Amino acid sequence: MHALVIDEPGRYSMQTRPDPTPRPGEVVVRVEAVGICGTDLHIVAGEFPPTPYPIVPGHEFAGEVVALGAGAEAAGVRAGDRVAVDPSLFCGRCHYCAIGRGNLCENWGAIGDTVDGAMADYVAVPAVNCHRLPGHVSAAHGALVEPLSCAVHGFDLLPRQLGSHYLIYGAGTMGLLMLQLAMAAGAASVSVVDLNAERLAVARVLGADAAVTTADELDRPEGWEIVVDCTGAIAAIEDGLSRVRRGGTYQQFGVAPGEARAAVSPFRIYNDEIRIVGSMAVLHSFGRAVDLLGQGVIDAETMITHVFPLTEFDEALTTFRSGTGRKIQLRPAAVR
Repeated sequence: MHALVIDEPGRYSMQTRPDPTPRPGEVVVRVEAVGICGTDLHIVAGEFPPTPYPIVPGHEFAGEVVALGAGAEAAGVRAGDRVAVDPSLFCGRCHYCAIGRGNLCENWGAIGDTVDGAMADYVAVPAVNCHRLPGHVSAAHGALVEPLSCAVHGFDLLPRQLGSHYLIYGAGTMGLLMLQLAMAAGAASVSVVDLNAERLAVARVLGADAAVTTADELDRPEGWEIVVDCTGAIAAIEDGLSRVRRGGTYQQFGVAPGEARAAVSPFRIYNDEIRIVGSMAVLHSFGRAVDLLGQGVIDAETMITHVFPLTEFDEALTTFRSGTGRKIQLRPAAVR
């Protein structure tokens, strides 16, 4: 099979590898679509510590089940099923797995991050990680389930009060997904802040009540009940923390560099009873993301803007880094 392999940080190539054979409890998926996200850029650059090299990246994907290992049928998966695959690989033995917090697993792993992933013709995955897609959902749309499941987990950690006012920083893929979920959750208003005018225009199309380059343009002196950062940028984080209304919630959803530091007023957190919560990856949210996508809660077609064959991975990365478009996907079948 063809596979995109990151040989070492900063160096990657197209290679021919043996087709995978499923082990007991595994299935082989023929990859039809795989998305690129910020984690992939960090893996290419050698900035994601859990990643070993060489590795085939790709953790946002969907495709067709083409082979089953012994016992895989017990997971309810059959050959010919079109599935989205939860990339999470929790150990099931550590303290955090024991208390149901697998996303904080002490031995955390993920398909495409710590073991070979989906930027290839085929990938072997645990059968229990496969979620059948509704018949009307294409594999291209199905590859959005993984980022959507991260957003769903983020919402699991937010207060649910009808009529809340939301302020979201970032109108990239995750910010736009959070926007659409907030609308579905009964928000009174959703405002989006981003420096990219094209992305702000898309946020308006998707239903944002306001889409601006700075929250100073918005007339809400009392602040917002819920503020979500989807950028990981320190300037946005510090500004967002200042916009939370008294008694409100701030969520750190975007990934900042590990060494980054933001200025926070401990007195204001105390005096205004500000709740600060993080959100890390996927937890008990993948199946619900499939359902939400199937019900049309997310405008999947608007989210996907660029498609490349695996052989144009370099151009796909350049497009991603430029901030052009929204979700960028690779289609392995285009190589054959």
